[in-house]
Amino acid sequence: MTFSPNQSLERILDVHQLTIRPRSFDWLLARENNSMREPNEIRVECLHPHAWLWEPLEDDDTFLLRAMFGTKAVYLDARLVFCFATKKEPWRGVLVATDREHHESLITEIPDLSPHPILQKWLYLSESSDSFEKTAGYLVRLAKRRDVRFGIVPPPKKRKRP
Repeated sequence: MTFSPNQSLERILDVHQLTIRPRSFDWLLARENNSMREPNEIRVECLHPHAWLWEPLEDDDTFLLRAMFGTKAVYLDARLVFCFATKKEPWRGVLVATDREHHESLITEIPDLSPHPILQKWLYLSESSDSFEKTAGYLVRLAKRRDVRFGIVPPPKKRKRP
């Protein structure tokens, strides 16, 4: 996404609902030295609104972040653990990949969780929940401690026939 330097940064961020990480202000300095872009062009990085949730997991050697059906999927130890969704409800929040046998214990421990209305094999924490930040942070801490109730082994990909 490119913008004219005459546009105020606050207006750009507000209109496009963009977020800039504090460390990403390097682009202000780098834009003058970048011969690939026109001198009046600025690039703004779009961040996922739930990126703060998977950041504590990024230091893990087995951490993997992938795009999956419009969500960001987090893998630990080759197991799909979370999908972070930002579409309209019921695809706005955290999907917890878990086996059905663990649903009852997780819902008892974390009452804000419920089976996803469409993908009922997984649990769902809606972003509209009053305690979304607190509960989502707790889920991430449990996953980081390798709670056995979290994660599923994704099925192997089907081979494409020629």
